[in-house]
Amino acid sequence: MKFQRLSSINTKRDAWVEINLDAIEKNILALKSLVNKDAKILAVVKADAYGHGSSMITPTLLASGVDYLGVASIDEGMELRDNKFSCPILVLGAAPVWAFDYAAQNDISLSVFLENHIEAANLTYKKTGLKTKAHIKIDTGMNRIGVAKEQAVSFIKKVQDTESIDLQGIFTHFACAENNQKTHNQLEIWNNILSQVNTTGLLLHCFNTAATISKYDVNNYNMVRLGIAIHGLFPDLPDSCHEKPNLIPAMSLKGRIINIHNAHKNTGVSYSHTYIADKDIVIATIPVGYADGIDRRLSNKIFGILNGKKVKQIGNITMDQMMFDITGADAKEGDIITLIGSDGKEYIHIDEWASLLGTINYELICRLKARLSRVYTR
Repeated sequence: MKFQRLSSINTKRDAWVEINLDAIEKNILALKSLVNKDAKILAVVKADAYGHGSSMITPTLLASGVDYLGVASIDEGMELRDNKFSCPILVLGAAPVWAFDYAAQNDISLSVFLENHIEAANLTYKKTGLKTKAHIKIDTGMNRIGVAKEQAVSFIKKVQDTESIDLQGIFTHFACAENNQKTHNQLEIWNNILSQVNTTGLLLHCFNTAATISKYDVNNYNMVRLGIAIHGLFPDLPDSCHEKPNLIPAMSLKGRIINIHNAHKNTGVSYSHTYIADKDIVIATIPVGYADGIDRRLSNKIFGILNGKKVKQIGNITMDQMMFDITGADAKEGDIITLIGSDGKEYIHIDEWASLLGTINYELICRLKARLSRVYTR
């Protein structure tokens, strides 16, 4: 018997993530409307663009008006360079001093905030003749990385006087952009520091996604950093934020039914029989599990969408597979069950999973990249 797939999606495994590039484009346009007309846009594409595939979505980002890309490490920046993207790239995290020359040779800008960063730039200049492109990171309250506020002014001036460094910007990061008072405290520190240094020609960026959407009143910026919202998801926002842009989630997660069988009442399902059927049921299995980034703690708590109707996931989610009760559904092997995204009038949002797990949407979408193929759609 010839097996007929019911979708044009053809991956080597019957489970995949779909990324809607149209949604990403529209999200950027919606977000650009919130910032000053002349402000530049830095798209944060670390963690493989939050699981969306940094190299695959970058053409859409650049075509939509993004000026800069932000990554977590030099390696992430090199993946973009290896794929022939020549746009400015900034490593937002701390780079090892022994890799400064590698960054300079590949035109990757680094975050600097330590004395040994200046020393590393000097050594790179002597070794290669190349200046280190840099943005100074100031710690205004995140307490993660960055030059302390007390030393920030003197450090900025020292970097500006360092021949081996091509200073391009100064930035900070908000720890609680969803909290007005704490953010205003950080902004006060930011404004005070910048008032004491020459910022002519520099990129100044303090706004992350939440701060951009919340429209905090600040003049000392000419670039914003956008991350989660590019993909159509919201971070935590302050209660005072009453107007949100119209964002479209770009990511869907789907799997094809690989097996359908009947199970009698009082039958246990999956490891440890955490689900016992209370009637005769029909069970469908799809090949996606916790090794693909689906948290096992979601077992017996989530739904999928099959042919426009929600079906309950049953039994413990296993490493590679999970089961659904599809009793009464008109279904056959090869049909698609949507775990995240829409099918007909039904929709399942990743935030539903985050709420069940007591975590944030960031964490969950970043997990969905280990083994799942990515399919890009328009």
